[in-house]
Amino acid sequence: MIVFNHSMSKSTFKDKVYTFTRQIPKGKVATYGQLARLAGSPRAARAVGMFMKKNPDAPHTPCHRVVSSNGKLTGYSVGNGISTKKEMLLTEGVHFKGNVVDLSSSQWEQ
Repeated sequence: MIVFNHSMSKSTFKDKVYTFTRQIPKGKVATYGQLARLAGSPRAARAVGMFMKKNPDAPHTPCHRVVSSNGKLTGYSVGNGISTKKEMLLTEGVHFKGNVVDLSSSQWEQ
C-alpha cells in the first residue's frame, strides 16, 4: 500500500524517494527506476542511486531493498558490499536466480 498524503506533495524529490523506500516490505525489492517514478521523476533513477548511497537513515530506510531494473545488486557500502546486501535480502525472503533478484516474485507491487 502506498501512503501519499498532502504534506508529501510539498516534500523534495529526495524526501519522497526515502518515504517510498521505507514502505518496501521485507521480502520485496524495488528498482531505482520504480522509486524515481513513484516520487514523480521517472527519468531520475541515477539520482535515486545517489540517495541510496548517501542514505542517512539506514536501516530505518532500507536501501538494501533497492536493486537495478534487471534485478542485479549494485552499490552497497555496508559490510562486504554486494555479498552483504544479498545475504540481507535472502534472510528477508527475497528470491534469487543466481546472483540476480527474481523480480517476477520479489518486486514490490504498490
